[in-house]
Amino acid sequence: MNHRRLGVELFNSVWRLMESREDDERMLHAAHASAYHWSEAPEGEPKNRVRSEWQVSRVYAVLGRAEPALHHAERCREICEEHRENLEEWDLPFAYEALARAHAVAGNGDESAQCRQKAHELGERIADPEDREHLEEALATL
Repeated sequence: MNHRRLGVELFNSVWRLMESREDDERMLHAAHASAYHWSEAPEGEPKNRVRSEWQVSRVYAVLGRAEPALHHAERCREICEEHRENLEEWDLPFAYEALARAHAVAGNGDESAQCRQKAHELGERIADPEDREHLEEALATL
């Protein structure tokens, strides 16, 4: 079984489902399935876990389910902190974007604003302007 291939395919299908909102249950199951397959893929494990947790948190935020969105956003941040040296410079700012989004869904305005500010501050250190722009686009949707 090619876990990496399945992880990628499912990850991409989750994005299509988030955009279309045609099948929320399928979107949620696909996000978790993608995270599982990425966890089984041998290469790049910390970055795959970070991005999987980020996407699962995003799906729960889209669904308006605060508690699991917060849980997965926090896991994303924890993994980023633990494996910082093995990640891209944009992973940690996106972890804070996920926390900001999850806190917003939970109605925690102050925490959301603090996490959004932290994501923005960390994002200013991203060398690639395109990566910085992606972060700012995500933050603008909060």
